[in-house]
Amino acid sequence: MNVLFDNLGEFGTRFLGTIELFVLAAIASLVLGTVLAAMRVSPVPAMRVAATGYVTLLRNTPLTLVFFFFAFGFPLLEIADLSFFTLAVVALSLYTAAFVCETVRAGITTVPPGQAEAARALGLGFGQSLTLIVLPQAIRAVVPPLTSVQIALLKNTTVAAGFSVVEAGGIYQVLSERGYSTLVGLLWVALGFVILITPLTLLQRSLERRWSASSGGAVKAGAR
Repeated sequence: MNVLFDNLGEFGTRFLGTIELFVLAAIASLVLGTVLAAMRVSPVPAMRVAATGYVTLLRNTPLTLVFFFFAFGFPLLEIADLSFFTLAVVALSLYTAAFVCETVRAGITTVPPGQAEAARALGLGFGQSLTLIVLPQAIRAVVPPLTSVQIALLKNTTVAAGFSVVEAGGIYQVLSERGYSTLVGLLWVALGFVILITPLTLLQRSLERRWSASSGGAVKAGAR
C-alpha cells in the first residue's frame, strides 16, 4: 500500500491522462469508424475502395509503428506543430477507427436488406436510409464487439507512455527512479485498469438488457 499512498499524486495524474486520452480517442474513432463503415457499403465504388484500403492498411499495421510515424515522421512533414498528447490521440483514433468500421459493417449486414429496399421505396436516399433505418439497428446488434474494441483502445493507451505522453503505462518508470518496487506498482496499475474497464462492461450489459427488452416488446406487439 505504501507504493500507492506515497505516489498517490503520480497515480492520479497519470490515470487522469489515460482517461483523457481514452475519451478523446474513443469519440473520434467511433465517429470516423462509422463514417468508414458507411463508405464501405456505399453504392459509390471509389468510396468503397478508399475505405477498404484504409481499413486494410491500418488493421495490418502494428500500433507501435503508427505511433512512430506520428511521433517522428509527422513532424518532418511540417503540416502542424502538435503536442505528443494530440499526436497520441490522432494515432489511437485512426488505428481504432479501422476496427470500429469493420464491427459496424458487420452489424449492417445483420439488418434485413428488405428494410433498406422499403426505405428506398418510400423515397429515402442512401444517406437517409442508412442513418435513419439501418445504422440504429446495426449499432444495437454490435454492442458487445464494439465495447470490446473500446476496451482494447483503453489498454492500447499504455503504448503512448513510450512516446513521452503522461499516462498510466509510464508509472513504472517513475517508481523505478524513486526506488520503489516496480512490480507492486504495476499491480496497482493493473487494478486501476480493471476499475476503468468495469463501467464499460456494465454499460454494455445495461444497453443489451434495455434493447433486448424493447425488441421483445416490439415482437410481442407485432404478434398481437
